[in-house]
Amino acid sequence: MDRASPAARLVDRAVAWYQERLSPQKGYSCAHRVAHGGDSCSGAVRRSVAERGVSRSVLPVVLRFAACYQAVALLTPHQRVQGVCCCGPIPIPFGFGRR
Repeated sequence: MDRASPAARLVDRAVAWYQERLSPQKGYSCAHRVAHGGDSCSGAVRRSVAERGVSRSVLPVVLRFAACYQAVALLTPHQRVQGVCCCGPIPIPFGFGRR
C-alpha cells in the first residue's frame, strides 16, 4: 500500500476502520467467508484495492458482494435474514430469505 494512490489509501483506511470498529459490533460474520472460507468481504475489498487500485476493483467488489448475497441464501434457506451492510460510507438495509 506504500505506492498506492490517495484514493486507494483512503479506501483501505475506511475499510480498516470498519473492520476494527463496526464489524465486531454487528454480531454476525461475513456469509461468504462462513460458506466458502478465505477472506471476509471487507478483507477481499482491501486486497483487491491494494492489488488493482480503486477503479479496477469496482467490478470484482460488486461480484464479491453478489456472491456473498448468494452465500446468505445458501446458509439460511428457510429463514429470513435482515441487517445493515456497513461496508462503505452509507449503511444499506437488506433482507434475504423467506418470510
